[in-house]
Amino acid sequence: MKKIVTILGARPQFVKAAVLSRIILKYNTIEEVIIHTGQHYDANMSDIFFDEMEIPKPKYNLAINGLSHGAMTGQMLLKIEEVLINENPELVVVYGDTNSTLAGALAAKKMNIKVVHVEAGLRSFNMKMPEEINRILTDRISDLLVCPTDTALKNLEKEGFSAIPSKIVNCGDIMKDAVEFYGKISAQKSSIISTLNLQTNKFVLATIHRQENTDSIDILKAIFEGMEKISVKKQVIFPLHPRTKSILDKHNLKYNITFIDPVGYFDMLELLKECDLVITDSGGLQKEAFFNGKHCIIAREETEWVELVLNGFAKIVGSNTSKMIKAFESFQNSLANFKVELYGNQVGEKIYSEILKVL
Repeated sequence: MKKIVTILGARPQFVKAAVLSRIILKYNTIEEVIIHTGQHYDANMSDIFFDEMEIPKPKYNLAINGLSHGAMTGQMLLKIEEVLINENPELVVVYGDTNSTLAGALAAKKMNIKVVHVEAGLRSFNMKMPEEINRILTDRISDLLVCPTDTALKNLEKEGFSAIPSKIVNCGDIMKDAVEFYGKISAQKSSIISTLNLQTNKFVLATIHRQENTDSIDILKAIFEGMEKISVKKQVIFPLHPRTKSILDKHNLKYNITFIDPVGYFDMLELLKECDLVITDSGGLQKEAFFNGKHCIIAREETEWVELVLNGFAKIVGSNTSKMIKAFESFQNSLANFKVELYGNQVGEKIYSEILKVL
């Protein structure tokens, strides 16, 4: 039986990998070995996902975290290489745009192991984002580039990938499969709505964690001031990322926002189902909002998921407080059709089929 290694490190990657792992187990034609780099090390940001989603626990946990980008990526490269030497797989699968993604792709490619990049071709065109650097470099050395949208595929074509010996396919967004599958069972797995005593459409769900927002105290303040003004009209529920928490604590910043600990995937799905709308700088949450029929206010200057903005499901406001308030008000009267097809269907099955072709 041929073997593949899947490399994970951050919360969104666990969700995406759960879809493909479930399909691999169903067909039982290839062996999957999972490496967890440890990039997300908080139990609520990591371990809970494997327990909740009933996917195979990682065979390897490298416990690499809390370091600078260079140190983290370098240590991951070293440790992943050691595992790949031991496991000798035919192929390595990486997801998204984290340091774990880049380190996994580099380690595999330098050993002449094929690389599959799920979520290839996404671009923010902002080279100040570490994620943008990671995704560009990972795309360039991947053998199979699995794009989630036509826009992502066209980005690769514009960058000259037609002249590079790699295969490019648009299979759709694998996150859609996860939301559809786990959304059917999340109500039985989660009690967060009753625990927090929340009412449908009476609260806003918010998350802020990206480096470009947390590294500038002025930007972070502007974003939170916008959310605080919104909280006068609707309660703001904010699962607090460890990075954001440490900065708020450091500067003793207090806001009239309901901060809660990081939540598991089922809790997040229930919050998405019941909220009025979403405010976030997370790429994954932008789409999860759409899949759950919710508008999204994007606290960034750009988005990789341009379809959401072009179709009126999301608005980019950056750290502009007045823009955030206007977006919130405009979405209160929106009658958008969230049934429009943007991100494909049966995505995991399509990706599995493409992987078999390159094995």
